[in-house]
Amino acid sequence: MGFLSYLISGISLGSVYAIIALGYTMVYGIAKMLNFAHGDVIMIGGYISFCGMMYLGVNGWLALALAMVVCTILGILIEGLAYRPLRQAASLAVLITAIGVSYFLQNSALLIFGATPKVYQPLIPLMNAAGEPNALKLFGGQLSISYISLFTMLTCIVIMIALTWFTGHTKLGKAMRACSEDKDAARLMGISVDKTISLTFAIGSALAAVAGVLLCSFNPTLMPTTGSMPGIRAFTAAVFGGIGSIPGALLGGLLIGIIEAMAKAYISTQLANSVVFAVLIIVLLVRPAGLLGKRMTEKV
Repeated sequence: MGFLSYLISGISLGSVYAIIALGYTMVYGIAKMLNFAHGDVIMIGGYISFCGMMYLGVNGWLALALAMVVCTILGILIEGLAYRPLRQAASLAVLITAIGVSYFLQNSALLIFGATPKVYQPLIPLMNAAGEPNALKLFGGQLSISYISLFTMLTCIVIMIALTWFTGHTKLGKAMRACSEDKDAARLMGISVDKTISLTFAIGSALAAVAGVLLCSFNPTLMPTTGSMPGIRAFTAAVFGGIGSIPGALLGGLLIGIIEAMAKAYISTQLANSVVFAVLIIVLLVRPAGLLGKRMTEKV
């Protein structure tokens, strides 16, 4: 049962990475930029949820909704103030700006909340009233799956299905796909590219809030650096699966989570990150566009 436990742990962790990677891949697929501040929006979502429960007295679900609303507004503001003025600028300028926004959010959280870790109340309690793990027990109790893991996996699947339907069957979703293919042609068809990109940032930031709450529910501590390492792993997952591809973000997130869990269990906790990035390098050597990414040919 040990292997199954590690597999389930990897899938639940990978589900969080997949939710974060969806934000990366949507922004890159449409705006053709890497939003390295995405990991810090995850952290902001965690802090907003924490403040909602601690200072406003709302329950975890309302705190999650509050975090999604605030992060959605934050994503729109970041896009409008930091990235929109650089729409025609060189990609290096946009990349440096994204790193600057990341440091701004991190240090703002450090000034407001301090560096001391905050004890976070999980969305679904890890222990029940009897002091036992709050989990689904299978095979006579030999295998247990925490309810927060089940909720995370279900949330990832629902988000994946909803985004796939949204981009394929709604007017706004089709506008996003049109902007992804050719922004100039989309403008000629009457699509507002700026509004479409703002919508993409709004959706990605709302997903970041969900991921922040889930991350803090798995590990009930909250710090200004909470989203940094998960954000890097999720970016790795997006590249692994094929950045710009929604199914690729899901596949990459799940595989990165499973590889990380197995590496920690069977190789070394200290070498887990090295194993993850080594697998990524091997995959990109074989398929530079990622597992589900499309090769782009540039006409000159």
